[in-house]
Amino acid sequence: MTTSRQLEIPFTDGRSGSGPATWGQRAIWDVVNRSAPADRPRFNITTAAPLDPGLPLPAVLDALGHLLHLHDSLHTRLLPEPDGTGLRQQVDPAGRLTVRVRDCAADAGGEELASAGAALHEELAGRPFDCGTEWPIRAGLVVADGLVRFVSLVLSHTAVDGTGMGLLVRDLSELSLGTGPDAIRAARSPRQPLEEAAFQTSERGLKRDANARAHTLRKLRAAPSRLFPPVGGGAGSAERFPNAVLSSPALLPAVDRVAAAHRAGSSAVLLAAAAAMTARLAGRSDAVLQVVVNNRFLSGLTDAVSVVAGDALLHLTDADGEFGEAVRRTHAASIAAYRHAYYNRRLLDAEVERLTAEQVPLADRSCVFNDTRELLPGDLAAQASASPGAAAGGSGDGRTTLAWPVEFDPRPGLTYALDALRTPAALQLAMTADPAVLPRPAMEEFLYGIEELVLTEDRAPRPR
Repeated sequence: MTTSRQLEIPFTDGRSGSGPATWGQRAIWDVVNRSAPADRPRFNITTAAPLDPGLPLPAVLDALGHLLHLHDSLHTRLLPEPDGTGLRQQVDPAGRLTVRVRDCAADAGGEELASAGAALHEELAGRPFDCGTEWPIRAGLVVADGLVRFVSLVLSHTAVDGTGMGLLVRDLSELSLGTGPDAIRAARSPRQPLEEAAFQTSERGLKRDANARAHTLRKLRAAPSRLFPPVGGGAGSAERFPNAVLSSPALLPAVDRVAAAHRAGSSAVLLAAAAAMTARLAGRSDAVLQVVVNNRFLSGLTDAVSVVAGDALLHLTDADGEFGEAVRRTHAASIAAYRHAYYNRRLLDAEVERLTAEQVPLADRSCVFNDTRELLPGDLAAQASASPGAAAGGSGDGRTTLAWPVEFDPRPGLTYALDALRTPAALQLAMTADPAVLPRPAMEEFLYGIEELVLTEDRAPRPR
């Protein structure tokens, strides 16, 4: 038998203050508030995982309290300015965090605990946040015999991105296992959101924003405006978009070995392979990818629990050429692109809108790549639900598998979105695509083609 209760963690003596919202907070706020209410929960950033053999409930509750003190974004509300044009962040010094608890019998088995955890997680993740009246964090625990056996965390995307969630999980794990908050502060000094906003409104921050937007606009005007032939009068498909998940145990080590062989980042290996397959299926020699950029690529923000909401535009020429060379060129191009992915999105969107009205051709931004492999530490990566539709792992016997777990409503302006994920057993490639442009056989060719490119390069002889 399972029962439910609510616990409250009191929070006092926290940092406080008020200031303008960061570029990332503003960007996600705009996206969420433009969405239909029923669509808003899908922007939540979530993770859930079993704990075996479990941790004492008081230790986990204390850890959650310390987590609030470490990261201001967890006790921050967002409030529109009276004129409706601005957005401010309010960091609260005190309050209470409500924790939902499901109590199971002391002898409950793993399947019962997992079922209770999944139901609790779905309940917490299925509601949007009101960021003006509530803190952007929800926590749920499944408890049996006094031990926490399952943890659910749900956060508003205005507070964190996938990288931020990974940092929270890391800190919560360390705190639950006895590491003190002072030790974590000594090891890491993350920039808090008010500090980030202060930088963004400084002379240096404004100059960085202007330079980044100018760089992005140059790329937008120089890259091709269409990769794939238009379908449906250019409006895309009205059919639901399939989601395919390729789980490849062999890719897990191969990507890292290829990256080391070419002195490149592992993201560059996957980017180069995605670009090569984009070019192949589009019948071109080049490719344009819109790359989601998170904190780990930006100096000064690698330990920050906040949201960047930046995109980098990569135009890769000769994407269909020799793959090793493509990896090296992709690595060099991506460094500059990531550096210029930190900007005021509202201002960039206004400039794009103006150029569009003037009928200036702008780059195709319909092919999206997001590398989420390092966002959650340890085994939690296998349980993450930040990317709906991801399978739990490979076949268990080392073979590559391809699954079609879900379908999504049509996404205007999207040709495909490709997420790279990591589980303990496999590297996963989760792809959602417009079936009018890339039907299911083409999606299969795309995903298996990435695997073939990387594995072939991994087997290539290297000079001693």
